[in-house]
This record gives sequence, C-alpha cells and structure tokens, in this order.
Amino acid sequence: MTKLISRMQAVQSPIIPVVGELIKNSPGTISLGQGVVSYSPPPEALELLPKFLAEQNNNLYKAVEGIPPLLAALAAKLSVFNGIEINGENCIVVTAGSNMGFMNAILAITSPGDEIILNTPYYFNHEMAIAMAGCHAVLVETDENYQLRPEAIAQAITPKTRAVVTISPNNPTGVVYSQAALHQVNQICGDRGIYHISDEAYEYFTYNGIKHVSPGAFAGSSEYTISLYSLSKAYGFASWRIGYMVIPQHLLVAVKKVQDTILICPPVVSQYAALGALQAKDDYLRENIGAIAQVRQVVLKSLNCLQSLCSITPANGAFYFFLKVHTQMDAFQLVAKLIQEHKVAVIPGTTFGMNNGCYLRVAYGALQKDTAKEGIERLVQGLQTIIRS
Repeated sequence: MTKLISRMQAVQSPIIPVVGELIKNSPGTISLGQGVVSYSPPPEALELLPKFLAEQNNNLYKAVEGIPPLLAALAAKLSVFNGIEINGENCIVVTAGSNMGFMNAILAITSPGDEIILNTPYYFNHEMAIAMAGCHAVLVETDENYQLRPEAIAQAITPKTRAVVTISPNNPTGVVYSQAALHQVNQICGDRGIYHISDEAYEYFTYNGIKHVSPGAFAGSSEYTISLYSLSKAYGFASWRIGYMVIPQHLLVAVKKVQDTILICPPVVSQYAALGALQAKDDYLRENIGAIAQVRQVVLKSLNCLQSLCSITPANGAFYFFLKVHTQMDAFQLVAKLIQEHKVAVIPGTTFGMNNGCYLRVAYGALQKDTAKEGIERLVQGLQTIIRS
C-alpha cells in the first residue's frame, strides 16, 4: 500500500512517552519529567460517585457543555477565585481536560493557514494542536527571565493572526506573568480584534506571596478572552480528564460543534467527581500545595549548586524550573545520558521550541520531599559529571 501522507506528519511526536520508554529501560530512575502532582483527589470527589450510580439515566449522553450542577459550581469558583463573572457575554464549557479546551478554541476561531502567537518556550501540546488544525504557530521570544514582551507580541500580529496564547503560571518555565504584562497583552488583543487565550491550569500554584491573575477578569475583556482551566493539577485529577473553558458567548455554537463531534459530552462520572472535588475543604489545597512548596525549596537549594553550569531563572509558580545548561550537547542526548547513566529523568527543552541552546525542564510536583531530594541530587551530580567530562 502506498505510504499515506497526512497533516499529522507536520506535528511533533509527544515527548513524554519517548522519555517514558527510556525510563522503562533504566529501572530505578527517578522522574523529574511529567507534570503531575503526587496527591490524590479529595475524599469529597469520591463521595459523590454513589449519587452518580443512583441516577438511573446517567448511562445516557448529557449536555455537550456539562451538567448544570457542575456549571453552577464552576461559576461560583470563577467569581470567588478568578474575579470572572458569568453573564450574558460569556459562558462555561466543561471539557475532557484543558488540552481539549485549547483544541476546541483553535478549531472554533481559525481556518487553515491562520496564525496563532505562542510565547517561547511554549507548551508543546499547544504547538501540536495548532499544527493539527492546519494553522501556523508564530513564535515570540520571552525575555531573559521568560517574561512576556508585549511590544514584540504586537509586532508579530499580521492579518492572519487569530489569537495570542499566554500561560501563567507557566509551563515549562514556572514563571508567573505580572498583572501589568497580562493586561497589556489583553489590551493589544482587544485593540487588534483577535482573541487572548489564557491557559491557567496552574492557577493555584504560586509562591512567595505571588497572586494569580486571570485576564478574563479585566474590564471589557469578556468578548475576546478565552480562559482555560483544569482540575488535573490542583485536585489530583489527571486521569479523570476534567477541565473547563470560559469563552465569549458568540463562540458557544462553534465550540459545541467541535466538542459534540470529538467527545459528545464530558465523562459524566468524572463530572460528578469534579463537583465533589470543588466542595473540598480549603485545607485540601492549602496543605497539598504547601507540601509542594516545601519540595520546591529542597529542589531550589540543590539547583543552586549548578550556578556555574546552568542559568536558573527564578520561578514563582507551577512546579517547574527551566534550566539553560552551558553546553553544546544536544538536549535530548543529555536527557538520555542522565537517565541511562545517572537514573534521573527530565524533559529536553527542544520539545518546548527551544532549539538555540541546551535547555531542560525539571518537574517536582509528583514527588515526596525525600524522593525529590534524591532525584535532584542525582540530576546535580549527573550534570556535573557529564558537562565537565
């Protein structure tokens, strides 16, 4: 049979399974790779499952945009935490994770050949979604501290631009964008008649007194701001696949077309669990994210030993650090050596669009303090050995 050629050839392969295969072949490796948390969903999430099972018609399809009780709970959360009021100008759509929300948004607002602006380093699934849609990612470099450069973003806008994407707190760098910078980007989008897609999957993960900012709360921004959220991180919901998006009301028909085609409706059992999770006591988030903050300090203390070998940018959000390693070695080659020779895994920066230099993403959310300490010590020793050899 003739080899098939499809649009997927233009899409990069996901890096997590590739690194996962290397880990599998090196038993005992500690992974500082995948961005997940170590803790489980709150008990309140599981307590609602009997209620799901008791409803006789819950085996049937439900509303494309989500079940009403969950939509109401999300509206209350958005009002209290994000400062976003659900009104006639916007609405909520529950999705199977926030990656799906991003895909929904791209398909809803673009035609093939359109452009989406990504700030580098970008989140690889965003770039992949844009390529799948037959669109082009226009890359704008952040500054030396991975902060936004609004003027450069404005200069990158063309007649084909449909949106600017921001991620704060950021994956892969862990930085948090300032309210001033986010407001400036949001204003640029409003003035130019394009959308601002704000990925806020790590909204609860901020440190050192830094507060999360939601562009969807800026006055007058409801008409062109698309906000993406996830329960995967803060509520330990990775496999339950529940996220949600706040979109302008005029996009609802288009988004529902996409979601109905791909998903029909978000898994109803997971929506019940999400409804329960949102009822968890405040202690749940405070204690679990507080534990990650302690792991962060352990990781940061060890990373400081690498100051002569790496540039380590301060990061007050998410659960990542993004290292620039002072070497000419290919990033993936370095990752492979770290796994095979030092039993520690990280993610190469090339998958985040960083091809001019050797970059590594270090994730610490999935580990308890002792394991994280061992893993980061292996990384430090491994980099010292490999780079100096």
